[in-house]
Amino acid sequence: MESKTSQKEKLLTVFITFFKIGLFTFGGGYAMIPLIEYETVERHHWIDSKDILDIFAIAEATPGVIAINTATFVGYKVAGFWGSLSATLGVVIPSFAIISIIALFFQEFQSLEWVGYAFKGVRAGVIVLILGAVVKMGKKGEYTPLTVLILILAFGLASFTGINVIYLLLGGAATGLFYQLWQNRKIANGEKTGEDK
Repeated sequence: MESKTSQKEKLLTVFITFFKIGLFTFGGGYAMIPLIEYETVERHHWIDSKDILDIFAIAEATPGVIAINTATFVGYKVAGFWGSLSATLGVVIPSFAIISIIALFFQEFQSLEWVGYAFKGVRAGVIVLILGAVVKMGKKGEYTPLTVLILILAFGLASFTGINVIYLLLGGAATGLFYQLWQNRKIANGEKTGEDK
């Protein structure tokens, strides 16, 4: 009985946490990254600081919105299937409700001058949130010559060629996979050589 209560409390906490993230973060999935990291790593200690980077990478590489994918992964890690469902619903419901309300009054909203000014301010704030997330996650990254090269190439291609981000993600994943396989093969060959000696 006690474990059922604690499971329900955990699911409620997961739902409320992601509901707040969905409700108070403007600017889409990337703008949610700092708040997701704060809530899951620093506040609730559900995820390790290194694991959250992997979750963000997987969430970005899989189809769908990064915030929803991240919520699903984190929820699953915290409380299994029901945790993933709670987290996903929590992050989706506020956005769905707000967008539905705005859609009803969109024409009226557009004609108001102060709404245009507010959107300009929100855009500036979103850029700052995304840059903050990049800097914070960048500090936690593990840098090797290969990762720095991939980072520079990906940034250059994304900024100046307009290449689809999917190709950059697939290219980075393939490069990392082949590099790791090559490293493992080198280690295995080195061990065999050591045995022969």
